[in-house]
Amino acid sequence: MASSKTVRKLQVASPVPADIDIANSVEPLHISEIAQELNLKPNHYDLYGKYKAKVLLSVLDELEGSADGYYVVVGEITRTPLGEGEITQYPLGEGKSTTTVGLCQALGAFLDKKVVTCLRQPLQGPTFGIRGGAAGGGYSQVIPMDEFNLHLTGDIHAITAANNLLAAAIDTRIFHEASQSDKALFNRLCPPNKEGERSFSNIMFRRLRKLGISKTKPEDLTPEEINRFARLDIDPASITWRRVMDVNDRFLRKITIGQGPEEKGMVRETGFDISVASEIMAVLALTTSLADTRERVGKMVIGNSKAGDPITADDLGVGGALTVLMKDAINPTLMQTLEGTPVLVHAGPFANIAHGNSSIVADKIALKLVGPGGIVVTEAGFGADIGAEKFMNIKCRYSVRALKMHGGGPQVVAGKPLDHAYLNENVALVEAGCVNLARHIANTKAYGVNVVVAVNMFATDSEAELNAVRIAAMAAGAFDAVVCSHHAHGGKGAVDLGIAVQRACENVTQPLKFLYPSDVSIKEKIDTIARSYGASGVEYSEEAEKQIKMYTRQGFSGLPFCMAKTQHSFSHNAPTGFILPIRDVRASIGAGFIYPLVGTISTMLGLPTRPCFYEIDGDTATGRVLGLS
Repeated sequence: MASSKTVRKLQVASPVPADIDIANSVEPLHISEIAQELNLKPNHYDLYGKYKAKVLLSVLDELEGSADGYYVVVGEITRTPLGEGEITQYPLGEGKSTTTVGLCQALGAFLDKKVVTCLRQPLQGPTFGIRGGAAGGGYSQVIPMDEFNLHLTGDIHAITAANNLLAAAIDTRIFHEASQSDKALFNRLCPPNKEGERSFSNIMFRRLRKLGISKTKPEDLTPEEINRFARLDIDPASITWRRVMDVNDRFLRKITIGQGPEEKGMVRETGFDISVASEIMAVLALTTSLADTRERVGKMVIGNSKAGDPITADDLGVGGALTVLMKDAINPTLMQTLEGTPVLVHAGPFANIAHGNSSIVADKIALKLVGPGGIVVTEAGFGADIGAEKFMNIKCRYSVRALKMHGGGPQVVAGKPLDHAYLNENVALVEAGCVNLARHIANTKAYGVNVVVAVNMFATDSEAELNAVRIAAMAAGAFDAVVCSHHAHGGKGAVDLGIAVQRACENVTQPLKFLYPSDVSIKEKIDTIARSYGASGVEYSEEAEKQIKMYTRQGFSGLPFCMAKTQHSFSHNAPTGFILPIRDVRASIGAGFIYPLVGTISTMLGLPTRPCFYEIDGDTATGRVLGLS
């Protein structure tokens, strides 16, 4: 719970001001006060200025054996352009981040519960593009909002550096192998010291063990062993590792490298992804310790040898260096909500191609800190068919206007005013759209968890429309469905939601169920997930078939699956009864999952005609950020 020292009573205004204006109107508490409310001592965290701190993983060691609190995940129905924040003349407060923050403000500031919010760090690129920030919205926000949305504590920058170091190592190794004999390559990899003696570096023993070579001295290797050890023989056509940056830049989606005269004609086509699409981000979200991080980054597969064997970061000798670049990023960042409740911000894997959840370590720390009866609320990226499918807990997000779109309402186009159908009562359209809601409820209940539907109320929603949603949600099997107004009123507007969530936590009657066992084939896993979307079957491209055979041969078929698909529907283009096309299958071996590609997924975002950066500026007198949405 948040004590009287940290709880703030918001003075709400109507109409709701811009998010940045609300955020700037509240003076954040010093982060040490938030830490103290969680019983964190100064040796448990490192300060990053006055309003942020990195919580050290040593906290978990001290709290080992302590009981956990309740665990709540907020998902959403299939999102619309409204949920993407593309309709700039309307508030951005109908997303799951706003609901997550509002729920926690209600639990901590009004219901006297010990609560921690666990959120993903937002990618910086869209902050200057179409979407704007991701700190919540209205009177349910994380503050300081500008620090949350921009550099935070540098985790994404660390991921960018690590990712691009590995990319440089790949191309450099191909370059040097192409111009040197086995002996010359080996001599440079294991140079003699001043006494003329050669030795293997520690990381080289990982490759030697992988090759089944038990020798410990370079001079003992045979010519055949020298060839196997020194020559990775990377197949350029198999390389899946791309460079990244945290800026929306469509012109970097496909590039050609190696055009300088010094590169001796070693030209290769590649491209850039947005930084959060890096496998290293997925590793950060799934790791459990620094030692685990070291093992995961070392196992990341960047492509294959020409013989078809997987090549890892450790084969390239760079796994240890990547870990060093990530050593501070592994610690979650402590922040606060507008009403003084604690927030842990950590990791932000791209929800389309990864699992789209905040980190395991942040959630584990939070569960220990709140203790028995306390509640940890986290979010899962995009709809329950994407983030919550990969998280399997309670879904708590809903919007009337979104259901009108799923009910066959007029097309919504970014930047254009909403059609009157979304501004005036239309109960029939809402009821038709509840089919989408019902599918998400059924899918989430299949995991054995209670589902609470949060109906985010807007000024244009009528009482009849809101009642239609509640009735449809309960008929579909929801534990409860609650109308809330946290965007306009902060925690006070989500008190009933908080009570419903608390009841749902206290009335769990069965253990968590998984959608598929880990020991079935790759195709069986894909088919099971596809049918949960409403598909009648799966169709594989020739490339997908090839990749499935390769990953099975390489021993990776036992990994879990993250379907890389659109967030705008259950399928690539249809609501139900469709054949799901799998155009390719890729793997994030270090992170620990395989991701089939459904349709085309862009991993580098672009800028619109009028990006958000037109509105962003700084007050040169106060240093405050202006215009951030």
